[in-house]
Amino acid sequence: MIINAAQIAAMEKLERVQFATCLPGPKPICLVGTRSQSGDTNLAPFSSITHLGSSPMLIGMVTRPDTVERHTLRNILETESWTLNHVTAETLEQAHQCSARYPSGSSEFEATGLTPLTHPDVLAPFVKECPIRYALTLEEIVDIPSNGTKLIVGRVQLVDIPDTAYAADGCIKMADHGSIASTALDTYFTISEYQRLPYPKP
Repeated sequence: MIINAAQIAAMEKLERVQFATCLPGPKPICLVGTRSQSGDTNLAPFSSITHLGSSPMLIGMVTRPDTVERHTLRNILETESWTLNHVTAETLEQAHQCSARYPSGSSEFEATGLTPLTHPDVLAPFVKECPIRYALTLEEIVDIPSNGTKLIVGRVQLVDIPDTAYAADGCIKMADHGSIASTALDTYFTISEYQRLPYPKP
């Protein structure tokens, strides 16, 4: 099956979105926790998350065009603080529900029964039920003019993981603690470690 650019452009919007988000394969799915300047908490699922470097440790995520109100983007712009919380099988249905368009001022924590967890050095809320979670502070936002999206770049401020999730070589044992992945708008995958190979040398 060959699908060319003209056929992609002719797809119905939802089909095109599903197709585009499936192409890269499964990606980590996290709940982004933010807090507005007035103190309202917000949760939104994001799968467009990638590491951008280790020194400083930077994480990037892409937000959709702000042609409508984007509570996550607004809160990050206002407070420069957010958390990423790995979704697990136990939190999946609640995380999926967080993508509903709740009105500004209402909290997805309250709507879905998830529990906000605060840390004295972090303004944004963590998700208590997510075992792997970390906080970021805003470094920069890069506009992508070709489609109106934005790359939000954050510096890792604090990581909160179980002792058993951290290996001596720096590896995080995500599969052991239930992190899942996603494609499209509604498809989720469990992950398992297949193999670790030695560092390649010529």
